[in-house]
Amino acid sequence: MQSYICSPMNYIGGKYKLLPQLLPLFPKKIDTFVDMFCGGGNVGINVEANKLLLNDNLLYIVDLYKQFKSMTTTEIVNYVEQRIDDFKLSLTNTDGYLALRNAYNQERNPLDLFVLTAYSFNHQIRFNNNHQFNIPFGKNRSRYNANMKKNLELFVAKLHELDVEFSSSNFEELDLSELTSDDFVYCDPPYLITTGTYNDGKRGFTGWSHREEMKLLALLSELNRKGVRFALSNVLMHKGRNNAILKQWIEIHNFNVYHLNMDYQNSNYHSINSKSDITDEVLITNYVL
Repeated sequence: MQSYICSPMNYIGGKYKLLPQLLPLFPKKIDTFVDMFCGGGNVGINVEANKLLLNDNLLYIVDLYKQFKSMTTTEIVNYVEQRIDDFKLSLTNTDGYLALRNAYNQERNPLDLFVLTAYSFNHQIRFNNNHQFNIPFGKNRSRYNANMKKNLELFVAKLHELDVEFSSSNFEELDLSELTSDDFVYCDPPYLITTGTYNDGKRGFTGWSHREEMKLLALLSELNRKGVRFALSNVLMHKGRNNAILKQWIEIHNFNVYHLNMDYQNSNYHSINSKSDITDEVLITNYVL
C-alpha cells in the first residue's frame, strides 16, 4: 500500500484498501480516465493515464479538489493550520467546530470543508436538503493529525502533476460522446443493496434507487456498444440481499466478473459482526486483460 496515495478525505465506500486488487484489473494503456463517481478520489489519483476526469455530483467536494489544484501545497497546509488555530479546534472543543461549520455554510470556502471533515464525526461528509453541512462534531474521536497532513500533501502534489479536468454533473448529464476505445470509464456508484446516507435521496442531492441503477447500466451498455472500455464496482450480495438487476445485466452481456476480498465488518459502528454479514464485492468489466 505504500506505493499508493491515500486521499485525505474519508469517504464512505472509499476504495483505497481495494487498490491492490482493482488497479491490476484496469487496462494498461489509458488515454482519458473517467472517474464517474470520484468521491474521495482514491482511484483517480492513482491511475496511470494521459488525462483524468474527476466527476461527482457532490459539487462541494469537486470545488475542494479545484482549490487543491489551484493552490500550492504550502498555501493549503498553512490555511488549514491557521483555521484550526483561529477556531481553537481540538478533540473536545464542540463550540469551535460548530462555529467553523456555521462559517462554511455561510461562506462556502472549499478548504473549510476539509478542515471540518478533520473534526467531524468519523471524518464524514453530509449535507441536508438545504445543502448545509450538518455532520456533528467527532468529540474525542476526530482531529487533524500528522497522518492526515501527510495524505493531504501527497494528494495535492500528485494532483498538481496530472492533466485533470473537474466536473460536478450527475452521471446522466456527463458528456461521454468523445470517448474512444483508448479511453476508460470507471464507475463506483452508491450500491443499491447496501445502506448509505447518499442513497436516501434526502440530502439535497440525487439519491440512488432502482431508477438510477437501471440508467447507469443502460449507459454502460451503450459505452460497450461503442467499444469504450469500462469497469463497474458493485456488490452482488450483501447481508442476504441480492442485486438481481445487476446479475441479469451481467448475464445478458456476458461481462467479466472479478470477486474481490473486502471486509466490511468495521465499516459501520452500528453493525453487529456475524457470519451472516457476507458481502460479495465485485469488479465488472467489458474487456479482457
